Amino acid sequence: MEPDTSLAGRQKVTTGNATVEYGKGKKGDALTIAVSCQGEGRVTVVVQPVHVSFPLDCGASQLRTIANQVAVSGVERGGAVSVEASPAVHWAMTIGRGMPAQVEPQGAD
Repeated sequence: MEPDTSLAGRQKVTTGNATVEYGKGKKGDALTIAVSCQGEGRVTVVVQPVHVSFPLDCGASQLRTIANQVAVSGVERGGAVSVEASPAVHWAMTIGRGMPAQVEPQGAD
């Protein structure tokens, strides 16, 4: 997580499916969802109520991590992040709140 990001939720290493709730944030906040997994299979992450989802294919012997920032209308409300995981996968998740990352304009060097 970025230094100016506050913790909104966390799931320690687990297997199987789980849901982590997060509280209301400030207008303009973004959510950052960082998921790590290991084991043969995949996790699918779903962010409610904004209907955003993303998959992560996990490595049998290698830890894989992905962090996605969600900065869409409605994300300032409280909600939940659900993870569906293959039975052989161990995973953990951290949810943070903070200012959206600055996006470089295309063609900027």
